[in-house]
Amino acid sequence: MSTLPAIAINGRFLAQTPSGVQRFALELVRALDELLCGQAEAPSIELLVPDDAQDLPPLRVLRVRRVAGRGGHLWDQRLRRHCAPDTLMVHLANGGCILRGHSLTVLHDAAVYRTPANFTWAYRTLHRTLGRLLALRARIATVSAFSRDELCALLGLEAREVPVIPNAWEHLARVPPDGGVVARLGLQPGRYFLTIGSPAPNKNLQRAIAGFLQLGLTDERLVIVGRLDAAVFGAGVSTPPPQVLMAGRLSDAEVAGLLQQARALVFPSLYEGFGIPPLEAMLYRCPVLASDIPVVREVCGSAALYFDPLRPEAIAAALRRAIDQPALLQQLRERGTAQLQRYSWQHSAQLLLAVLRQMAAQPVSPLQPRTKALP
Repeated sequence: MSTLPAIAINGRFLAQTPSGVQRFALELVRALDELLCGQAEAPSIELLVPDDAQDLPPLRVLRVRRVAGRGGHLWDQRLRRHCAPDTLMVHLANGGCILRGHSLTVLHDAAVYRTPANFTWAYRTLHRTLGRLLALRARIATVSAFSRDELCALLGLEAREVPVIPNAWEHLARVPPDGGVVARLGLQPGRYFLTIGSPAPNKNLQRAIAGFLQLGLTDERLVIVGRLDAAVFGAGVSTPPPQVLMAGRLSDAEVAGLLQQARALVFPSLYEGFGIPPLEAMLYRCPVLASDIPVVREVCGSAALYFDPLRPEAIAAALRRAIDQPALLQQLRERGTAQLQRYSWQHSAQLLLAVLRQMAAQPVSPLQPRTKALP
């Protein structure tokens, strides 16, 4: 087993708006700290955070160090001045220091290349350029085999050089479910479908809503959790139909309470790097109805009922089966419980440590390109 050098983890994610990327970084840091606790010769690991970082996690082994400045891409680039030359830098949330070769960067997906409509011109241009520069210097990791293959094709990387460190689900298990949210929202247990998303085009909420409305149900609801705007309801429609409830942003406890009592989770995404909501649903034995796309097949396996996300009528057919076939839902619950065993934050932390040990054994020169060639 290779001895690890000093490690510095970029904690800028603690100053960012929480999303799946920030969740990954936080839970991996927590799991890494727990994994190292009690080890006689734990490596020296610092979590470097900017001045505007909030809600710092309680850690027992990892040390937290403030680095002056507000978190941003320029702050990322200055981090190398606060680390010794042999310190191995780790960036868990898509960013990184482009001038530091001895580093690991987790790029969660290839969305800025594959789904440009999700982003402003300035954002996608910056992150496309950043991704290509990081691929030239840093070791790249990602969260799924699907994202690995996407990034390799786009950035000229070798698949064997891109480790997969997946997301997991135990973070939601730590939260006591708020079962009262169902009554507060005026819902009936087991009489609503739940979806968790945003107005981004890849979340495909407009087709999910259209498929649900095709059923013409008056005693079932579609509940949408997350920030939304009127565009998801279609041209000329500024308010949701009465069968669709916009719940807005909810706490983890409220999401857990809704998952416990939903008929099923509907996950209609067109593109994801991983997709955590199906695993969160499986934790609460909520059946999963999901897009038939490669990454969702990878994450969910046989524990989901799949539909063509481009056809509202296919979504409607899946919803109808969920209503008419309770035995199918029970089968999905049982498969979901088994599928969860494939993922854990502890296992992901072990994978991260293995990658860092490999990098320590084979350090990369700061000027040595890692890619074959930029496509």
